[in-house]
Amino acid sequence: MNNKPVEGVDAAADMTLLRYLRSGQQLMGTKEGCASGDCGACTVIVGRPSPQGLAYSTVNACICPLGSLQDCHVFTVEALADSADSLHPVQAAMVECHGSQCGFCTPGFVMSLANLQLNEGERLAQAEDAVQRAAVIDAISGNLCRCTGYRPIVTAGMVALKKPAQVASFVQEWVPNAPLAGKNPESVAPVAASLLQGDGSSYWQPHTEVELQQLLHAYPHARLVAGGTDLMLEVTQQYKSLAHLIDLNRVETLQQIEINEREVILGAAVCYSQLEKSLRDLSPEFVALLGRLGSRQIRNRGTLGGNICNASPIADSPPYLLALDVEVEIVNGRGEVRREKLTQFYRDYKKTSLMTGEYLARIYINRAHLAKPLKLFKISKRYEDDISAVMGAFCWSGKTTNEFFIAFGGMAAIPKRASATEQFLSNTNWYVNGVVDENILEQACDVLRSEFSPLSDVRASAEYRMAMACNLLKKSCYEFAAEASGNQIETRLFAHA
Repeated sequence: MNNKPVEGVDAAADMTLLRYLRSGQQLMGTKEGCASGDCGACTVIVGRPSPQGLAYSTVNACICPLGSLQDCHVFTVEALADSADSLHPVQAAMVECHGSQCGFCTPGFVMSLANLQLNEGERLAQAEDAVQRAAVIDAISGNLCRCTGYRPIVTAGMVALKKPAQVASFVQEWVPNAPLAGKNPESVAPVAASLLQGDGSSYWQPHTEVELQQLLHAYPHARLVAGGTDLMLEVTQQYKSLAHLIDLNRVETLQQIEINEREVILGAAVCYSQLEKSLRDLSPEFVALLGRLGSRQIRNRGTLGGNICNASPIADSPPYLLALDVEVEIVNGRGEVRREKLTQFYRDYKKTSLMTGEYLARIYINRAHLAKPLKLFKISKRYEDDISAVMGAFCWSGKTTNEFFIAFGGMAAIPKRASATEQFLSNTNWYVNGVVDENILEQACDVLRSEFSPLSDVRASAEYRMAMACNLLKKSCYEFAAEASGNQIETRLFAHA
């Protein structure tokens, strides 16, 4: 931590990094704003071992389990400046551009921009202003300024990027001398040893699926944690204690992405940032959606498997996966494997087919389905970093076979396929010679209304949700029809800062 080894930490299994920084290390520069991963005031940079060395990314310390940082490098805002007279380029630019007002959010912004310069500074140094601005806005998308002073912060980020010669020395000095930089996963403590044991709790970090299965067999009621972006809210928002945690971050096979001619196999512990890179060409629609799924800090830790197993009816990825008719692989503590359709996985609100001692291992996507026209729509109050009111996913096989796969989030107690609506549209001539039959679409909406009964809550009323679902159905059909006819139609006009 900040170029100093930290060993033998006596802490509870559910200790967050933020709590440890402020209470255990007296590093007060990292702030607590929301304790839910929304505001970014607690942003720190973490270097994780990778085949290429330490890979640096930003995380929200407020919901990051301390135990997940075994063999990692953590540095906070206190580590950036070489001295009081030699600020990091981002810090200097924030001063120069008057980017700090009340100052509470400033450390988080500085860390996000410092990480951008660390990872992309060389590439962006000579880039056009528009490219730099887009990169800066993406980097700070998970940081909120309640004084609303974003303009000087964005300017400071761009000014810092124009000074590549001033890249701070702290990382350059760290990497060769870092005690953990080249540590091999096989050299860490035996899996049977708990990393954290405070207050009678336990935090395990297996490195293979065999070790994971052994732990689940011995401790079937232990909670699994991957990114922790939702689980840790039980600690920070509901004040629960998580006594026994099994961390999936070091199980290599759960973090692999395999792409072959027939299918795409995604490890359940693959984070969103990995998906953005790996699926950019295979599923650009999903990658675009991921840009709206949480902040950059959240996407650096949040996992696809977590989003599935959380079983939230308003999760963003399940409707997409349901529309692709994916299968999931489930394994128990004895190593027994079963595969099932994702449509079978969801049973009721927050309930899945996972039994005690089981874990989700992999998601299988048929590449033939990825090749079909796909439309994804997320309706939310904010464009970015917000929970959806309605999520719609529409997959169409084309005019030859005319097969539909339609799934919604926010319309039922679970993410759910619109099976009756699919069947209705698949058996009708809703699209003839480039012309959409509006009467058939209205009938399809009637079918849709008959198979969903959404609820009203703080995000949207039941009436609004149903109206949006019908509109999205029509919108997707108009887009499908236009593309099949070789025409262009723009149904997604909006203004976004």
